[in-house]
Amino acid sequence: MPTSKALAKAKELGLDLVEIAPNVRPPVCRIVDYGKWKYEQSKQKKNQKPTKQREKEVKFRVNIGDHDYKIKLTRAEDFLSAGFKVRMQLQFRGRQMAHKNLGFDLMNRVKEDLSGVAHCDLEPKLNNRNIIMMLSPLPPERQVRKFRQPHEEIDDDHLDAHEAAEAAEDDHDDDDDVIIDEVTEEEEAAAE
Repeated sequence: MPTSKALAKAKELGLDLVEIAPNVRPPVCRIVDYGKWKYEQSKQKKNQKPTKQREKEVKFRVNIGDHDYKIKLTRAEDFLSAGFKVRMQLQFRGRQMAHKNLGFDLMNRVKEDLSGVAHCDLEPKLNNRNIIMMLSPLPPERQVRKFRQPHEEIDDDHLDAHEAAEAAEDDHDDDDDVIIDEVTEEEEAAAE
């Protein structure tokens, strides 16, 4: 329908002509009460569940051992290859704050070691007693792993367990609680 006819029909009904989908060809318009339509749109926006953050965190200390360092970077590599952003956090305790340069050296080492699978979104910066750095995954075809070889099997249990816990939390909010009592064999024998 031509725009002029649609506008005439909307005025005739005492309503407004609202463009619903401007990016499609031809654009989609609807004859509605604009105030009511805006109110319904804002109501739908409030009721939408927030999108899940695809972010994981790995924490370090300044005096981390070599083995622990490799384990944590292997885990970070797994997160990055699964598409998560990784927030690296180095925590200082007590007098360790006097040696901030050691913390920055360690974070730069982490950035260098993970450069094959990630790029740095947020350079290492001091935040109270922590140094924080944010890494984003490279496209899968450009990823070159250093700590776990591609032919090694990746244990996705930690990723699956995290996602299952989030899903269970969402399901728990929606479902009514049902309590099932299990009767043991001893109780059953006593009842007879």
